[in-house]
Amino acid sequence: MTALQQSATECFICRKHRGEVTIPGGAIYEDALLYVGHAQIREGQATAYMGYLMIEPKRHAPRLFDLTNEEAQASGLMIARLSRALRDSERAEHVYAFVIGDGVLHVHFHVVPRYPGAPREFWGVHVDEWPDAPHGGPDEMAALCDRLRRQLASN
Repeated sequence: MTALQQSATECFICRKHRGEVTIPGGAIYEDALLYVGHAQIREGQATAYMGYLMIEPKRHAPRLFDLTNEEAQASGLMIARLSRALRDSERAEHVYAFVIGDGVLHVHFHVVPRYPGAPREFWGVHVDEWPDAPHGGPDEMAALCDRLRRQLASN
């Protein structure tokens, strides 16, 4: 077994794709290349920042340069589609997209809305730290995922 195969066996994201880990709301979108879902509730917290989405290739790809051209193209298109869905469904005034890649070695794109009224000090990668931002538990996350599925289907 290669190191890449072994890491796919233990990878949190791959385990989620195999159904070993569940996230409230389930897949917002899924095809042969991509899985899109809401970010999980962080350990030690009761709620999540609403609309914090993850786009993940189904194939285990540790870094950006490991993506195939087809996966990269599909990811870019999905970032644009989700941004419009967050704007139209959740009234996001801006949407951030970024990749960090230090915590989990499986490429995942963070697609994160900024809601009206967010103070400038919470813009960018700190947007989810804004105390007055919309937060919700599993039921609210599932309802948001349903709205986004409907929005994606209508566009």
